[in-house]
Amino acid sequence: MPIKVVDQLPAVEALLAENVFVMTESRAAQQDIRPLKIAILNLMPNKIATEIQLLRLLANSPLQLDVELLRLDDHVSKNTSENHLNCFYHYFSAVQHKNYDGLIITGAPLGLVDYEEVTYWQQFADILDWADSHVTSTLFLCWSAHAALYQYYDLQRDIRGEKLSGVYWQQVKQPLSPLVRGFDDAFLVPHSRYAQVAEQKYQQHPDLHILAAANATGAYLLQNTSGSRVFVTGHPEYDVNSLDDEYQRDIAAGIDSVLPENYYPNDDATQPPLKLWQSHAFLLFSNWLNYYVYQATPFDLSQIGQPLASVNLASVNK
Repeated sequence: MPIKVVDQLPAVEALLAENVFVMTESRAAQQDIRPLKIAILNLMPNKIATEIQLLRLLANSPLQLDVELLRLDDHVSKNTSENHLNCFYHYFSAVQHKNYDGLIITGAPLGLVDYEEVTYWQQFADILDWADSHVTSTLFLCWSAHAALYQYYDLQRDIRGEKLSGVYWQQVKQPLSPLVRGFDDAFLVPHSRYAQVAEQKYQQHPDLHILAAANATGAYLLQNTSGSRVFVTGHPEYDVNSLDDEYQRDIAAGIDSVLPENYYPNDDATQPPLKLWQSHAFLLFSNWLNYYVYQATPFDLSQIGQPLASVNLASVNK
């Protein structure tokens, strides 16, 4: 089944060109089905590119999804036109009365800014509190994952001496978790960040479970016991050229950037990289939608926030 989005969203044309099944609102109105309501809080500067990346992964599901794009109330985007935002995005304050089956919060280029100094930190914290009672499961990506771990569990990040940039092997640590069902024992994921949280800090919280990790990257994939919070510290959604775009941008800006590891063939930045992480990215999003959203959410969205039977880590480990 497809994702459902606004007819004129630019991402639709790009995804159709990839043979990704996208259903527009006009066509979906003719079907009698309860789609899953998925919200995306897009904090990335290039919002259109991120829309395409996330919608591509969400579309690879047998479930019909009704996707809404959200924006912060008091933050002005410098890289996306106001016309695009006005046409396709809802202010959070306009939808905070609603419930959603799932929520995705993207990363943001704020790796060297203290959390409390982020201009929209208070609304970000308010959204996390709201999600606990209005969303069945929230998926956090990269910066938002570490920021949410700080807000929920007071886990302060460490800043690396140099940026972690490249494509790294991850090892599955909890193979019985539904979130990694079907994963290979090891799989590749792009990372692009300065932050890292030591594994022993996670171990202080029995509600947190590391599902996949690597020595080079630290914990990559975590969840709380119920699956209502999923933390992804890398960028499985990235396009094949995303790391190259960042690298070339940093060079042009005069930033002392490190060559992304395990990315260019023979570490030659003149050679086009290969996308070696897409299958596991699709599987991660499919598992999240199935086991932690569809299987756990009530049919009546007004019932979100009440105790529900769900597929969680504790139950599958018995």
